[in-house]
Amino acid sequence: MNAKVLLLGVGGLGCTAAQNLVGAGVGKLVLVDDDRVELNNIHRQVLHYENDVGRLKVESAKETLLTINSSCDIDTVARRLEDIELLNYIEQADIVLDCSDNLETRKQVNRLCWQAGTALISGAATRLEGQLLCLVPGRENPCYECFSRLFPEQELSCSEAGVMPPVVSIIGAMQAMEALKLLINLGKTPVGKLLMFDFQTNEWRQFNLVKDPQCSVCGE
Repeated sequence: MNAKVLLLGVGGLGCTAAQNLVGAGVGKLVLVDDDRVELNNIHRQVLHYENDVGRLKVESAKETLLTINSSCDIDTVARRLEDIELLNYIEQADIVLDCSDNLETRKQVNRLCWQAGTALISGAATRLEGQLLCLVPGRENPCYECFSRLFPEQELSCSEAGVMPPVVSIIGAMQAMEALKLLINLGKTPVGKLLMFDFQTNEWRQFNLVKDPQCSVCGE
């Protein structure tokens, strides 16, 4: 109940992650997203409904989340944040969940989390594939920049490429699970590891990320 979580992106990943965090009893949640609900969001974004089309996603999500746990203190930010303001939110959070859908935002959040020393759980999903990264700032730990230099940004977004609803639900739920584990010091968190899931073949693979000594964010 004392935990403060910052969640960026209230789409498919963010909706499921937020639902699980609020249901688990997280006391403070900040939702950041400047988008509005569209009809083609509904099948995978579980906090929005047909009558929410046209509404700000953060407002629609907050309304639904409070029906799950009315005791949760939920703040909403319906705009893109520049570094100074976003850093302030990150410094106040115990953990950050990156549920965004573009490389620019992911890199920004990673850089600022490293600056603030705040743990970051990053998820992504498209088509029948998903990935999860648990990043904790530390001298020996890699960051998202170390990872992104190895893989270019996908040309198509989730909305453009398509995605099966269970894919975002599973990855979003795993983001929430790893966040909760870190918050209450439960079990073993795969820090610095890339978890990749191919739901077409049901293959779950794990890779160790190598810290780049020359990384502009976490390198020496």
